[in-house]
Amino acid sequence: MVLKTFGWSFAITALGLVAAVFYGGWQAFGIVAILSVLEISLSFDNAVVNAGILKKMNAFWQKIFLTVGVLIAVFGMRLLFPVVIVAISAKIGPIDAVDLAMNDKEMYEQLVTDAHPSIAAFGGMFLLMIFLDFIFEERDIKWLAWLERPLAKLGKIDMLSACIALIVLVVTSMTFATHAHQHGGIEVDKAQTVLVSGILGLITYMVVGGLSGYFENKLEEEEEAEHEAEEAAKRSGNPVSAVAMAGKAAFFMFLYLEVLDASFSFDGVIGAFAITNDIVLMALGLGIGAMYVRSLTVYLVRQGTLDDYVYLEHGAHYAIGALAVILLVTIQHEINEVITGLVGVVLIAWSFWSSVRRNKRIEAEGGGSGESAEVTAGV
Repeated sequence: MVLKTFGWSFAITALGLVAAVFYGGWQAFGIVAILSVLEISLSFDNAVVNAGILKKMNAFWQKIFLTVGVLIAVFGMRLLFPVVIVAISAKIGPIDAVDLAMNDKEMYEQLVTDAHPSIAAFGGMFLLMIFLDFIFEERDIKWLAWLERPLAKLGKIDMLSACIALIVLVVTSMTFATHAHQHGGIEVDKAQTVLVSGILGLITYMVVGGLSGYFENKLEEEEEAEHEAEEAAKRSGNPVSAVAMAGKAAFFMFLYLEVLDASFSFDGVIGAFAITNDIVLMALGLGIGAMYVRSLTVYLVRQGTLDDYVYLEHGAHYAIGALAVILLVTIQHEINEVITGLVGVVLIAWSFWSSVRRNKRIEAEGGGSGESAEVTAGV
């Protein structure tokens, strides 16, 4: 079962790591491996969310999501999106960005270095909003209850996440207000760059969240309409065209899933810039990670066993929060890429271990009320 579900992921992993060795030696191998683990660790919650929606879809739409969706996720978000970010930040064309990345790495690295404040501010704000919206939301299952309980109460204040993110952005930009740098002989105010890019990151998060909410509402409307049509058909004794409505609902599910997948992939792509500026290594590492996300989604739909590890979603979001802080710090201070890559792995491993302890505690209590285990585990 495991080989059948993860077979393609294993094959892509082997090919990607071999390609990395040929491209840049064992150092490239290590970077691609770290990027793969980073993408997988940040996408556990993505796989869980995908599985919850995907299991409602028929076999045809599941296949569409796992084929067409993979192309969009791997080649669209993980390959083209990093090029677009660099092209926009460095004010060069996408083709020029790829050409520089392949043929003039020193110039490309200089452009990315100059563009790093804007990339880090954009990504840091986007990731910070994901983290803040998670920790300020009231949820039944709490991992670090001593921290999550008071934060959930504070989360009842409207727009708190956006206010805190804006305060962090202003403080960050003021911190670097006295640090200007030379670009093409012209002095550039880094504070203004950080402020504008951070605001764009916030806007991007809100747009993606708005689209996700739109598709989710459309999906609920379709399901409600389908239910009402079925009830009306039962009362009148007439057949109802359930296939058409199911197809329409499934189409909205597919669109919703793609928007969700794109939003989740932002953190991996942006986080990758904190590890490497090489778009080839970035595409290899994130592509491998994206394949595992799809395989995990299939595994969850078919088995559902990962749902038992309830703290993995928490661990992933704490990793996102840590990554946001790291990105903002790297605007002025260099942080070793190994430390950046391992932060997410440690948090995910910790949340997994806490989930296992919780499950054993519930089992020892005879499978009774798990509320106490959920509250105390991880405290």
